[in-house]
Amino acid sequence: MSVQERKQRERAERERLIVATARELAEQQGWDAVTTRRLAERIEYSQPVLYSHFRGKREIIGAVALQGAVELATAVRTATSAADGARARVAALARAYLDFAARNPAVYDALFQLDGGLPYAQEDTPEPLKDAFAALLETLDEVAGDGVDPGLFTEVFWAALHGLATLTRAGRLLPEDAEPRVELLVDRLAVV
Repeated sequence: MSVQERKQRERAERERLIVATARELAEQQGWDAVTTRRLAERIEYSQPVLYSHFRGKREIIGAVALQGAVELATAVRTATSAADGARARVAALARAYLDFAARNPAVYDALFQLDGGLPYAQEDTPEPLKDAFAALLETLDEVAGDGVDPGLFTEVFWAALHGLATLTRAGRLLPEDAEPRVELLVDRLAVV
């Protein structure tokens, strides 16, 4: 291995460590606790080393969001691939999405609540974000209904899921009604 390859590998490893540490700290204490000073202390590198990888917290949030998009797409695809029939796939998608949001609140915030400097719904949207949307579209395309644009339907269904995830997390919805909400969403929005 050349010196250049070793340096690139070490740089990539430091970057993974920064992102993992930021994510861990955010999940434990919230994004306000994630500062370059705290990250530098936790990973035992200087702040200038952090800044050589990320210009600041915003870019770190963006990196966590991209990682989360990959995980969300995987969770949705795994759940829907195990379901039999269109209705079951849509219900599995909804449950997987809501479960992801509940299990990974800081990652979910990085994806959909915080400014990570990432463009959404644009030509230059990063591939992991496009793929997370595609994971939803793959299932929802088949239930959009005649004459309904599948992409638009996916946006509306996603917005409903996001609302449920956000309101549930804020304690605005009764936890015991989580499953009936999924059933209602699937039955009323998806043409199965």
